[in-house]
Amino acid sequence: MQYDDNTTRRTFLAVAASGAVSGGALAQQPRAKGPLVWLDMDQQGLDDAYDQMVYAPNREQVGKRRIANSDKARTVIGSPERVAYGPTDIERLDIYRTEQANAQGNAPVNIFVHGGAWRANRAADYACLAEPFVQAGAHYVILDFINVDDAGGDLFPLVEQVRRAVGFVYKNAKTFGGDPNRLYLTSHSSGSHIGGCVVTHDWRKDNLPADILKGATLGSGMYDLEPVRLSKRSKYVKFTDEMEQALSAQRHIDKLATPLILAHGTYETPEFQRQTRDFHAAVRAAGKPVELLVGEGYNHFEMLETLANPYGLLGRAVLAQMRLTAAA
Repeated sequence: MQYDDNTTRRTFLAVAASGAVSGGALAQQPRAKGPLVWLDMDQQGLDDAYDQMVYAPNREQVGKRRIANSDKARTVIGSPERVAYGPTDIERLDIYRTEQANAQGNAPVNIFVHGGAWRANRAADYACLAEPFVQAGAHYVILDFINVDDAGGDLFPLVEQVRRAVGFVYKNAKTFGGDPNRLYLTSHSSGSHIGGCVVTHDWRKDNLPADILKGATLGSGMYDLEPVRLSKRSKYVKFTDEMEQALSAQRHIDKLATPLILAHGTYETPEFQRQTRDFHAAVRAAGKPVELLVGEGYNHFEMLETLANPYGLLGRAVLAQMRLTAAA
């Protein structure tokens, strides 16, 4: 089914939910486009492009599946070790250890940064992602960090805490059998915005190696905050010129020292697809290693499920990036 210029994705989903989808039904739901705000989008179009529910109405269903699968995963691989990486209560991380680490502590480590529009979710909600990596011989670390509402609309504390957590894992990897020289990062959604800020951070300022991360896979993310600032997300994020500049990874590719895999689904919002494509093109133009993966038929939340599957699009790619193979 094709959409005409005056028919929004929101209209289609509303009609679809009522069970009355047809060419005639859509034709009766036109919307006049207002003044352009970003590219070819008016304000509602841009707001919709940064609202996952408009393009992925099964969010709650997928979320319930993730929680249930995480409960199941903990019965298989065990509960994580909960460790503090900073002074506040939220600055904690969950370590899921692989039994394949030897006495020399040479198992690689993958760090996951979750999404949730910078506002929601906790590390415990993502245990299902750990299982294939633990079974393949890697430790899996899932971060908790402050949400933007608790930070008073400021994104800097989120980014600073995640950067601190990555540095902590590097410094302490050997204490749980990990190899600090084989540290990787994986992220999703707003977590990939933060992940972009992590991989473009100048780690030498923290007396850490510039290539502290040997690879990163950023899924379904945002890498330039200008259009996000123009969208309805500005109602809860207090964007400033400094924030937009400092926390737009695409503007700091000169500091990038980590090979990247970037990914989006074909059923994601047009802006999340464009953000990924543009970041990929910019990194590639800078001559730095980057790969683009496109998940055919996946929406924003379904893309993350492919990370929990060692034979899924992201699971297979991250295992390969870490030079691991799926457990038999």
